[in-house]
Amino acid sequence: MTAVAVAAKPSLRHRLAERGIDRVLLLLVPGVVFAVALFLYPFLYGLQLSFTPKKGGPFSNYAEFFRDPYLRNTMWTTLWIALPATLINVLASIPIAYVMRGKMRGKRTLTTILVVPITLGTVLTAQGLITYTGPAGWLNKVLSSLGISDEPLPLIHNYTGVLLSLVITGFPFAFLLTLSYLSGIDPTLERAAATLGASWGQRFRKITMPLLAPGLAITFCLSFVMAFSVFPSANLVGDPSGTTRVISIAAYHAAFEEYNFSMGSTIAMIMAVIMLLVIGLVMIWRTTLYRGATGGKG
Repeated sequence: MTAVAVAAKPSLRHRLAERGIDRVLLLLVPGVVFAVALFLYPFLYGLQLSFTPKKGGPFSNYAEFFRDPYLRNTMWTTLWIALPATLINVLASIPIAYVMRGKMRGKRTLTTILVVPITLGTVLTAQGLITYTGPAGWLNKVLSSLGISDEPLPLIHNYTGVLLSLVITGFPFAFLLTLSYLSGIDPTLERAAATLGASWGQRFRKITMPLLAPGLAITFCLSFVMAFSVFPSANLVGDPSGTTRVISIAAYHAAFEEYNFSMGSTIAMIMAVIMLLVIGLVMIWRTTLYRGATGGKG
């Protein structure tokens, strides 16, 4: 009886496998090591560095940041740039992705055109904006020759220039994500509603948007993180010492111009907290949305 009981008892390996712990998990080791080496350790080191200011107590850098209006206002400037750019990209991607999710002529060509700015990067995009929309750019030359405008339109080296740059570089990313979520929604749901007499507006409002909204929340978060960390655009087509002095410029200035790495780390930590707060609010809102099956990626 003892031998039979021992033979019937599953081994430790089998018991662990039943809980999802097996050799396959070893494949996660390179990814974990990579994440620790390139993210977790630098983050913890930067966090520790932010509490070791050149003078004062451990919270002196944080107190100085919020006490100094020139530093504190960089938060609101960055949010004032990043939030509108993110909203424009996400909202503009919905109708375009909705039209392109089905079969249509020239779909691949149009998709390629829409995502080309991803390959350009922020520097080339900024250079293009200067060439086309600058005071001596093609746009202002055309407007002047047609008698539409006597003075060049102020489209660069200000808030407008940075916003345009973020929209151009961020829209392809938002569009691809929105298209993937829309493509995952079962089209038979809308056809069934149509057979019951629902109009296009009713189908979109009652079926498509509730199923798409959780995906849009993720798209918004990822797009916001990209826009909030704006740096090249704010320098190249913005006003880095004035209206577009964003928080990343303040961090760079503290670390690499004043050589105050502790303050630079403090500003970076504040950036991270702001992004996490915005993402947290969006994800809380997401939990109130439809979370059932959509028949695909949505």
